[in-house]
Amino acid sequence: MLSAFGNALRTPDLRKKILFTLMILAVFRLGSVIPSPNVNVVAVNECRASAAAGDSAGLYSMIQLFSGGALLQLAIFALGIMPYITASIILQLLTVVIPRLETLKKDGASGTAKITQYTRYLTIVLAVLNSTAFVTLAVNGQLFPGCNQDLVYDKGLFPIITMILTMTAGTGVIMWLGELITDRGVGNGMSVMIFTQIAAQFPASLWAIKESREGAQGWLIFAATIAVGLAVMAAVVFMEQAQRRIPVQYAKRMVGRKLIGGSTTYIPIKVNQAGVIPVIFASSILYLPMLYAQFQPGTADAPNQVSLWISTYMANGSWVYNLVFFLLVIFFAYFYVSITFDPVEVSDNMKKYGGFIPGIRAGGPTERYLAFVLSRLTAPGSLYLGIVALIPAVAFALFGTQNDFPFGGTSILIIVGVGLDTVKQIQSQLQQRNYEGFLR
Repeated sequence: MLSAFGNALRTPDLRKKILFTLMILAVFRLGSVIPSPNVNVVAVNECRASAAAGDSAGLYSMIQLFSGGALLQLAIFALGIMPYITASIILQLLTVVIPRLETLKKDGASGTAKITQYTRYLTIVLAVLNSTAFVTLAVNGQLFPGCNQDLVYDKGLFPIITMILTMTAGTGVIMWLGELITDRGVGNGMSVMIFTQIAAQFPASLWAIKESREGAQGWLIFAATIAVGLAVMAAVVFMEQAQRRIPVQYAKRMVGRKLIGGSTTYIPIKVNQAGVIPVIFASSILYLPMLYAQFQPGTADAPNQVSLWISTYMANGSWVYNLVFFLLVIFFAYFYVSITFDPVEVSDNMKKYGGFIPGIRAGGPTERYLAFVLSRLTAPGSLYLGIVALIPAVAFALFGTQNDFPFGGTSILIIVGVGLDTVKQIQSQLQQRNYEGFLR
Protein backbone atom coordinates (compact mmCIF):
# COMPACT_ATOMS: atom_id res chain seq x y z
CA MET A 1 0.00 0.00 0.00
CA LEU A 2 2.89 2.39 0.73
CA SER A 3 4.32 1.67 -2.70
CA ALA A 4 0.92 2.55 -4.20
CA PHE A 5 1.04 5.92 -2.41
CA GLY A 6 4.52 6.40 -3.84
CA ASN A 7 3.29 5.60 -7.35
CA ALA A 8 0.42 8.05 -6.91
CA LEU A 9 2.80 10.85 -5.93
CA ARG A 10 5.21 10.00 -8.77
CA THR A 11 2.43 10.33 -11.35
CA PRO A 12 2.42 14.05 -12.34
CA ASP A 13 -1.31 14.33 -13.06
CA LEU A 14 -2.38 12.44 -9.94
CA ARG A 15 0.19 14.25 -7.77
CA LYS A 16 -1.19 17.60 -8.94
CA LYS A 17 -4.74 16.52 -8.03
CA ILE A 18 -3.71 15.31 -4.55
CA LEU A 19 -1.77 18.50 -3.77
CA PHE A 20 -4.64 20.65 -5.06
CA THR A 21 -7.08 18.77 -2.81
CA LEU A 22 -4.81 19.23 0.22
CA MET A 23 -4.51 22.95 -0.51
CA ILE A 24 -8.30 23.38 -0.68
CA LEU A 25 -8.71 21.44 2.57
CA ALA A 26 -6.14 23.69 4.26
CA VAL A 27 -8.14 26.77 3.19
CA PHE A 28 -11.30 25.05 4.44
CA ARG A 29 -9.81 24.38 7.88
CA LEU A 30 -8.43 27.94 8.06
CA GLY A 31 -11.92 29.36 7.56
CA SER A 32 -13.19 27.10 10.36
CA VAL A 33 -11.05 28.87 12.98
CA ILE A 34 -11.34 32.51 11.82
CA PRO A 35 -14.10 34.15 13.89
CA SER A 36 -16.91 36.12 12.29
CA PRO A 37 -16.98 39.92 12.72
CA ASN A 38 -18.30 41.27 16.03
CA VAL A 39 -17.51 38.04 17.95
CA ASN A 40 -15.95 38.30 21.41
CA VAL A 41 -13.41 35.48 21.04
CA VAL A 42 -12.33 35.49 24.71
CA ALA A 43 -15.91 35.18 25.96
CA VAL A 44 -16.71 32.46 23.39
CA ASN A 45 -13.71 30.38 24.46
CA GLU A 46 -14.62 30.66 28.14
CA CYS A 47 -18.26 29.73 27.49
CA ARG A 48 -17.20 26.79 25.31
CA ALA A 49 -15.00 25.47 28.12
CA SER A 50 -17.80 25.74 30.68
CA ALA A 51 -20.32 24.21 28.25
CA ALA A 52 -18.03 21.23 27.60
CA ALA A 53 -17.68 20.67 31.33
CA GLY A 54 -21.43 20.96 31.84
CA ASP A 55 -22.42 19.02 28.71
CA SER A 56 -24.53 21.93 27.45
CA ALA A 57 -23.25 21.83 23.89
CA GLY A 58 -24.66 18.36 23.20
CA LEU A 59 -27.80 19.89 21.69
CA TYR A 60 -25.81 21.12 18.69
CA SER A 61 -23.57 18.07 18.38
CA MET A 62 -24.80 17.08 14.89
CA ILE A 63 -24.02 20.46 13.28
CA GLN A 64 -20.93 20.76 15.48
CA LEU A 65 -19.78 17.41 14.06
CA PHE A 66 -20.14 18.53 10.43
CA SER A 67 -18.61 21.95 11.13
CA GLY A 68 -15.43 20.50 12.64
CA GLY A 69 -15.83 22.51 15.83
CA ALA A 70 -16.41 25.80 13.99
CA LEU A 71 -20.05 26.21 15.05
CA LEU A 72 -19.47 26.97 18.72
CA GLN A 73 -16.55 29.23 17.74
CA LEU A 74 -18.92 31.36 15.61
CA ALA A 75 -16.37 31.13 12.80
CA ILE A 76 -16.75 32.19 9.17
CA PHE A 77 -17.43 28.56 8.21
CA ALA A 78 -19.52 27.98 11.36
CA LEU A 79 -22.34 26.17 9.52
CA GLY A 80 -19.93 23.81 7.80
CA ILE A 81 -21.35 21.46 5.20
CA MET A 82 -24.62 20.82 7.07
CA PRO A 83 -26.87 23.18 4.99
CA TYR A 84 -25.72 21.45 1.79
CA ILE A 85 -26.33 17.99 3.27
CA THR A 86 -29.81 19.00 4.40
CA ALA A 87 -30.63 20.54 1.01
CA SER A 88 -29.42 17.42 -0.82
CA ILE A 89 -31.55 15.14 1.36
CA ILE A 90 -34.63 17.37 0.91
CA LEU A 91 -34.23 17.42 -2.88
CA GLN A 92 -33.74 13.65 -2.92
CA LEU A 93 -36.95 13.13 -0.96
CA LEU A 94 -38.88 15.67 -3.05
CA THR A 95 -37.83 13.84 -6.22
CA VAL A 96 -40.14 11.00 -5.18
CA VAL A 97 -43.23 13.19 -4.66
CA ILE A 98 -42.80 15.98 -7.25
CA PRO A 99 -43.21 14.78 -10.86
CA ARG A 100 -41.17 17.68 -12.27
CA LEU A 101 -38.10 16.71 -10.22
CA GLU A 102 -38.57 13.04 -11.10
CA THR A 103 -38.60 13.97 -14.79
CA LEU A 104 -35.41 15.99 -14.37
CA LYS A 105 -33.75 13.06 -12.63
CA LYS A 106 -34.50 10.84 -15.64
CA ASP A 107 -33.22 13.43 -18.15
CA GLY A 108 -29.59 12.48 -17.62
CA ALA A 109 -26.79 15.00 -17.24
CA SER A 110 -28.91 18.08 -18.03
CA GLY A 111 -31.55 17.12 -15.47
CA THR A 112 -28.91 16.35 -12.84
CA ALA A 113 -27.32 19.76 -13.43
CA LYS A 114 -30.70 21.43 -12.91
CA ILE A 115 -31.30 19.53 -9.65
CA THR A 116 -27.79 20.52 -8.51
CA GLN A 117 -28.67 24.15 -9.20
CA TYR A 118 -31.84 23.83 -7.11
CA THR A 119 -29.73 22.26 -4.33
CA ARG A 120 -27.42 25.28 -4.32
CA TYR A 121 -30.33 27.72 -4.04
CA LEU A 122 -31.89 25.71 -1.21
CA THR A 123 -28.50 25.53 0.54
CA ILE A 124 -28.24 29.33 0.62
CA VAL A 125 -31.81 29.61 1.96
CA LEU A 126 -31.05 27.10 4.73
CA ALA A 127 -27.76 28.87 5.47
CA VAL A 128 -29.61 32.16 5.98
CA LEU A 129 -32.09 30.47 8.34
CA ASN A 130 -29.41 28.58 10.29
CA SER A 131 -27.06 31.55 10.61
CA THR A 132 -29.95 33.79 11.73
CA ALA A 133 -30.94 31.23 14.38
CA PHE A 134 -27.43 30.77 15.79
CA VAL A 135 -26.54 34.47 15.72
CA THR A 136 -29.81 35.21 17.54
CA LEU A 137 -28.96 32.58 20.16
CA ALA A 138 -25.50 34.11 20.58
CA VAL A 139 -26.86 37.65 20.91
CA ASN A 140 -29.54 36.60 23.42
CA GLY A 141 -27.10 34.55 25.50
CA GLN A 142 -28.85 31.21 24.74
CA LEU A 143 -26.10 29.60 22.66
CA PHE A 144 -24.34 28.48 25.85
CA PRO A 145 -26.98 28.03 28.58
CA GLY A 146 -25.64 29.11 31.94
CA CYS A 147 -22.95 31.40 30.51
CA ASN A 148 -23.69 35.04 31.33
CA GLN A 149 -20.98 36.67 29.21
CA ASP A 150 -21.64 38.75 26.09
CA LEU A 151 -20.56 36.75 23.03
CA VAL A 152 -20.75 39.77 20.70
CA TYR A 153 -19.38 43.28 21.09
CA ASP A 154 -22.31 45.14 19.53
CA LYS A 155 -25.95 44.01 19.57
CA GLY A 156 -27.05 46.56 16.99
CA LEU A 157 -28.89 45.59 13.82
CA PHE A 158 -26.06 46.24 11.35
CA PRO A 159 -23.40 44.12 13.17
CA ILE A 160 -25.89 41.25 13.53
CA ILE A 161 -26.79 41.36 9.82
CA THR A 162 -23.06 41.42 9.02
CA MET A 163 -22.53 38.24 11.05
CA ILE A 164 -25.46 36.51 9.31
CA LEU A 165 -24.23 37.49 5.85
CA THR A 166 -20.67 36.39 6.71
CA MET A 167 -21.78 32.89 7.79
CA THR A 168 -24.08 32.58 4.78
CA ALA A 169 -21.26 33.64 2.44
CA GLY A 170 -19.03 31.08 4.19
CA THR A 171 -21.51 28.33 3.25
CA GLY A 172 -21.42 29.53 -0.38
CA VAL A 173 -17.61 29.44 -0.36
CA ILE A 174 -17.70 25.90 1.08
CA MET A 175 -19.93 24.78 -1.83
CA TRP A 176 -17.51 26.35 -4.31
CA LEU A 177 -14.49 24.69 -2.67
CA GLY A 178 -16.25 21.33 -2.74
CA GLU A 179 -16.99 21.63 -6.45
CA LEU A 180 -13.35 22.61 -7.10
CA ILE A 181 -12.21 19.39 -5.42
CA THR A 182 -14.70 17.35 -7.48
CA ASP A 183 -13.60 18.95 -10.77
CA ARG A 184 -9.84 19.29 -10.26
CA GLY A 185 -8.97 17.19 -7.22
CA VAL A 186 -9.40 13.65 -5.88
CA GLY A 187 -12.72 12.25 -4.74
CA ASN A 188 -16.13 13.83 -4.27
CA GLY A 189 -15.52 17.34 -2.94
CA MET A 190 -18.37 17.54 -0.44
CA SER A 191 -17.64 14.07 0.93
CA VAL A 192 -13.93 14.80 1.33
CA MET A 193 -14.72 18.04 3.19
CA ILE A 194 -17.10 16.18 5.54
CA PHE A 195 -14.32 13.65 6.11
CA THR A 196 -11.91 16.48 6.97
CA GLN A 197 -14.25 18.19 9.42
CA ILE A 198 -15.01 14.97 11.31
CA ALA A 199 -11.39 13.78 11.32
CA ALA A 200 -10.34 17.17 12.72
CA GLN A 201 -12.23 16.33 15.92
CA PHE A 202 -10.49 12.97 16.49
CA PRO A 203 -7.27 14.17 18.21
CA ALA A 204 -9.11 16.37 20.71
CA SER A 205 -11.68 13.64 21.41
CA LEU A 206 -9.01 10.99 22.01
CA TRP A 207 -6.99 13.27 24.27
CA ALA A 208 -10.13 14.19 26.23
CA ILE A 209 -10.70 10.47 26.84
CA LYS A 210 -7.16 10.17 28.19
CA GLU A 211 -7.61 13.24 30.40
CA SER A 212 -10.90 11.90 31.81
CA ARG A 213 -8.90 9.63 34.15
CA GLU A 214 -5.72 10.32 36.04
CA GLY A 215 -2.42 8.47 35.80
CA ALA A 216 -2.15 4.98 34.36
CA GLN A 217 -5.92 4.52 34.27
CA GLY A 218 -6.21 7.33 31.71
CA TRP A 219 -3.62 5.72 29.44
CA LEU A 220 -5.35 2.34 29.86
CA ILE A 221 -8.70 3.76 28.77
CA PHE A 222 -6.95 5.58 25.92
CA ALA A 223 -5.38 2.31 24.67
CA ALA A 224 -8.69 0.46 25.08
CA THR A 225 -10.45 3.17 23.04
CA ILE A 226 -7.90 2.83 20.22
CA ALA A 227 -8.29 -0.97 20.22
CA VAL A 228 -12.09 -0.78 20.20
CA GLY A 229 -11.95 1.88 17.47
CA LEU A 230 -9.81 -0.30 15.19
CA ALA A 231 -12.16 -3.26 15.72
CA VAL A 232 -15.19 -1.09 14.96
CA MET A 233 -13.56 0.31 11.82
CA ALA A 234 -12.74 -3.21 10.58
CA ALA A 235 -16.34 -4.30 11.16
CA VAL A 236 -17.72 -1.19 9.44
CA VAL A 237 -15.42 -1.73 6.43
CA PHE A 238 -16.63 -5.34 6.17
CA MET A 239 -20.31 -4.34 6.32
CA GLU A 240 -19.93 -1.38 3.96
CA GLN A 241 -18.29 -3.61 1.35
CA ALA A 242 -20.82 -6.46 1.74
CA GLN A 243 -23.34 -6.77 -1.08
CA ARG A 244 -25.68 -9.24 -2.74
CA ARG A 245 -25.09 -9.62 -6.47
CA ILE A 246 -28.23 -10.61 -8.36
CA PRO A 247 -27.28 -12.08 -11.78
CA VAL A 248 -28.97 -10.54 -14.84
CA GLN A 249 -28.80 -12.03 -18.31
CA TYR A 250 -29.65 -10.15 -21.51
CA ALA A 251 -31.12 -11.95 -24.49
CA LYS A 252 -29.62 -11.54 -27.94
CA ARG A 253 -31.54 -9.32 -30.35
CA MET A 254 -31.16 -7.98 -33.86
CA VAL A 255 -30.64 -4.23 -34.31
CA GLY A 256 -30.43 -3.60 -38.05
CA ARG A 257 -27.93 -6.15 -39.31
CA LYS A 258 -26.12 -6.52 -36.01
CA LEU A 259 -26.74 -9.10 -33.31
CA ILE A 260 -26.27 -7.47 -29.91
CA GLY A 261 -26.89 -8.57 -26.34
CA GLY A 262 -26.29 -11.95 -24.83
CA SER A 263 -24.17 -10.50 -22.02
CA THR A 264 -24.37 -11.37 -18.33
CA THR A 265 -24.10 -8.82 -15.54
CA TYR A 266 -25.44 -8.36 -12.02
CA ILE A 267 -27.35 -5.91 -9.82
CA PRO A 268 -25.29 -5.07 -6.72
CA ILE A 269 -27.46 -4.52 -3.63
CA LYS A 270 -25.47 -3.46 -0.58
CA VAL A 271 -26.30 -4.72 2.88
CA ASN A 272 -26.22 -1.09 4.05
CA GLN A 273 -28.12 0.32 1.10
CA ALA A 274 -29.20 3.44 3.01
CA GLY A 275 -25.72 4.58 4.07
CA VAL A 276 -25.52 7.04 6.95
CA ILE A 277 -28.80 8.84 6.15
CA PRO A 278 -30.99 6.93 8.69
CA VAL A 279 -28.65 7.87 11.55
CA ILE A 280 -28.77 11.55 10.52
CA PHE A 281 -32.57 11.46 10.25
CA ALA A 282 -32.99 9.78 13.64
CA SER A 283 -30.59 12.20 15.34
CA SER A 284 -32.35 15.21 13.84
CA ILE A 285 -35.79 13.98 14.93
CA LEU A 286 -34.61 13.40 18.52
CA TYR A 287 -33.14 16.91 18.74
CA LEU A 288 -36.58 18.46 18.23
CA PRO A 289 -37.94 17.48 21.70
CA MET A 290 -34.72 18.75 23.32
CA LEU A 291 -35.12 22.09 21.52
CA TYR A 292 -38.68 22.33 22.83
CA ALA A 293 -37.55 21.50 26.37
CA GLN A 294 -34.81 24.15 26.22
CA PHE A 295 -36.96 26.98 24.95
CA GLN A 296 -40.17 26.10 26.86
CA PRO A 297 -38.92 25.20 30.36
CA GLY A 298 -41.74 26.99 32.17
CA THR A 299 -41.12 28.85 35.43
CA ALA A 300 -39.69 27.83 38.78
CA ASP A 301 -43.15 27.88 40.35
CA ALA A 302 -44.94 26.22 37.43
CA PRO A 303 -42.50 24.10 35.38
CA ASN A 304 -43.59 22.75 32.02
CA GLN A 305 -44.38 19.09 32.71
CA VAL A 306 -43.73 18.05 29.09
CA SER A 307 -40.32 19.73 29.12
CA LEU A 308 -39.58 18.17 32.50
CA TRP A 309 -40.41 14.68 31.19
CA ILE A 310 -38.30 15.25 28.07
CA SER A 311 -35.32 16.46 30.13
CA THR A 312 -35.64 13.44 32.42
CA TYR A 313 -36.30 10.57 30.01
CA MET A 314 -35.23 11.85 26.57
CA ALA A 315 -31.82 13.22 27.55
CA ASN A 316 -28.93 11.92 25.45
CA GLY A 317 -27.71 8.78 27.21
CA SER A 318 -30.91 7.64 28.91
CA TRP A 319 -32.29 4.19 28.11
CA VAL A 320 -35.49 5.71 26.66
CA TYR A 321 -33.45 7.92 24.31
CA ASN A 322 -31.27 5.00 23.19
CA LEU A 323 -34.27 2.73 22.60
CA VAL A 324 -36.15 5.35 20.57
CA PHE A 325 -32.97 6.20 18.66
CA PHE A 326 -32.39 2.53 17.79
CA LEU A 327 -35.99 2.06 16.58
CA LEU A 328 -35.90 5.29 14.55
CA VAL A 329 -32.68 4.20 12.81
CA ILE A 330 -34.33 0.91 11.78
CA PHE A 331 -37.48 2.72 10.60
CA PHE A 332 -35.60 5.31 8.53
CA ALA A 333 -33.36 2.60 7.04
CA TYR A 334 -36.42 0.83 5.60
CA PHE A 335 -38.02 4.15 4.63
CA TYR A 336 -34.97 5.49 2.80
CA VAL A 337 -34.28 2.21 0.99
CA SER A 338 -37.91 2.06 -0.16
CA ILE A 339 -37.70 5.49 -1.85
CA THR A 340 -34.21 5.11 -3.35
CA PHE A 341 -34.51 1.57 -4.76
CA ASP A 342 -37.74 0.88 -6.64
CA PRO A 343 -38.11 -2.82 -7.62
CA VAL A 344 -40.87 -1.90 -10.10
CA GLU A 345 -38.64 0.58 -11.95
CA VAL A 346 -35.66 -1.80 -11.98
CA SER A 347 -37.85 -4.64 -13.28
CA ASP A 348 -39.35 -2.42 -16.01
CA ASN A 349 -35.88 -1.29 -17.16
CA MET A 350 -34.67 -4.90 -17.30
CA LYS A 351 -37.73 -5.94 -19.31
CA LYS A 352 -37.31 -2.95 -21.65
CA TYR A 353 -33.76 -3.94 -22.61
CA GLY A 354 -34.38 -7.68 -22.72
CA GLY A 355 -32.85 -8.55 -19.35
CA PHE A 356 -34.05 -11.20 -16.93
CA ILE A 357 -32.93 -12.93 -13.74
CA PRO A 358 -32.18 -16.61 -14.41
CA GLY A 359 -35.03 -18.73 -13.05
CA ILE A 360 -37.34 -15.73 -12.51
CA ARG A 361 -39.95 -14.63 -15.02
CA ALA A 362 -39.92 -11.01 -16.18
CA GLY A 363 -42.52 -8.56 -14.87
CA GLY A 364 -44.36 -9.19 -11.62
CA PRO A 365 -42.27 -12.18 -10.42
CA THR A 366 -39.06 -10.14 -10.88
CA GLU A 367 -40.54 -7.24 -8.90
CA ARG A 368 -41.53 -9.53 -6.03
CA TYR A 369 -38.15 -11.25 -6.05
CA LEU A 370 -36.24 -7.95 -5.92
CA ALA A 371 -38.50 -6.64 -3.13
CA PHE A 372 -37.97 -9.89 -1.17
CA VAL A 373 -34.16 -9.73 -1.51
CA LEU A 374 -34.12 -6.02 -0.64
CA SER A 375 -36.20 -6.62 2.50
CA ARG A 376 -34.00 -9.52 3.61
CA LEU A 377 -30.84 -7.40 3.16
CA THR A 378 -32.27 -4.29 4.81
CA ALA A 379 -33.01 -6.22 8.03
CA PRO A 380 -29.35 -6.91 8.97
CA GLY A 381 -28.30 -3.58 7.46
CA SER A 382 -30.67 -1.60 9.68
CA LEU A 383 -29.64 -3.59 12.77
CA TYR A 384 -26.00 -2.91 11.93
CA LEU A 385 -26.68 0.83 11.65
CA GLY A 386 -28.55 0.85 14.95
CA ILE A 387 -25.75 -0.99 16.76
CA VAL A 388 -23.03 1.30 15.37
CA ALA A 389 -25.12 4.36 16.29
CA LEU A 390 -25.35 3.13 19.91
CA ILE A 391 -21.60 2.57 20.32
CA PRO A 392 -21.11 5.99 22.03
CA ALA A 393 -23.82 5.03 24.55
CA VAL A 394 -21.99 1.76 25.28
CA ALA A 395 -18.74 3.71 25.66
CA PHE A 396 -20.45 5.99 28.17
CA ALA A 397 -21.67 3.00 30.18
CA LEU A 398 -18.17 1.48 30.24
CA PHE A 399 -15.84 4.49 30.37
CA GLY A 400 -18.05 7.53 30.94
CA THR A 401 -16.83 9.13 27.66
CA GLN A 402 -19.94 9.34 25.52
CA ASN A 403 -19.58 12.84 24.05
CA ASP A 404 -15.85 12.42 23.32
CA PHE A 405 -15.95 8.86 21.93
CA PRO A 406 -15.13 9.28 18.22
CA PHE A 407 -15.44 5.68 16.97
CA GLY A 408 -19.18 5.33 16.67
CA GLY A 409 -22.40 6.73 15.29
CA THR A 410 -22.37 9.07 12.33
CA SER A 411 -18.68 9.91 12.46
CA ILE A 412 -17.25 6.42 11.91
CA LEU A 413 -19.75 5.61 9.15
CA ILE A 414 -18.82 8.76 7.22
CA ILE A 415 -15.08 8.38 7.83
CA VAL A 416 -15.02 4.80 6.53
CA GLY A 417 -17.44 5.38 3.65
CA VAL A 418 -15.68 8.46 2.28
CA GLY A 419 -12.26 6.89 2.83
CA LEU A 420 -13.21 3.78 0.85
CA ASP A 421 -14.69 5.80 -2.03
CA THR A 422 -11.66 8.10 -2.28
CA VAL A 423 -9.19 5.20 -2.19
CA LYS A 424 -11.18 3.45 -4.95
CA GLN A 425 -10.98 6.55 -7.16
CA ILE A 426 -7.22 6.83 -6.68
CA GLN A 427 -6.86 3.10 -7.31
CA SER A 428 -8.82 3.30 -10.56
CA GLN A 429 -6.58 6.12 -11.80
CA LEU A 430 -3.48 4.13 -10.86
CA GLN A 431 -4.76 1.06 -12.71
CA GLN A 432 -5.24 3.17 -15.83
CA ARG A 433 -1.48 3.77 -15.70
CA ASN A 434 -0.69 0.04 -15.25
CA TYR A 435 0.02 0.23 -11.52
CA GLU A 436 -1.28 -2.33 -9.06
CA GLY A 437 -3.30 0.15 -6.98
CA PHE A 438 -3.89 0.06 -3.25
CA LEU A 439 -5.53 -3.36 -3.03
CA ARG A 440 -4.09 -6.40 -4.75
